[in-house]
Amino acid sequence: MLKLKVPDASCGHCAAAIEKVVKDIDPAAQVQVDLSGKMASVETSADAGGIREAIRSAGYENELNP
Repeated sequence: MLKLKVPDASCGHCAAAIEKVVKDIDPAAQVQVDLSGKMASVETSADAGGIREAIRSAGYENELNP
């Protein structure tokens, strides 16, 4: 599971956009966005770099949270 800090995520639209770009790469992915914690959890079999780049391309900087 990927745990990502997403400091720019602040509303429902942000959460929906992040979920959409992840599911464009892996339709079976499980995505949860915690807006109050500025975190996204992604359960996927796709490459972490590809997921992070897709989220970045949607306008949301992100970094892996160990």
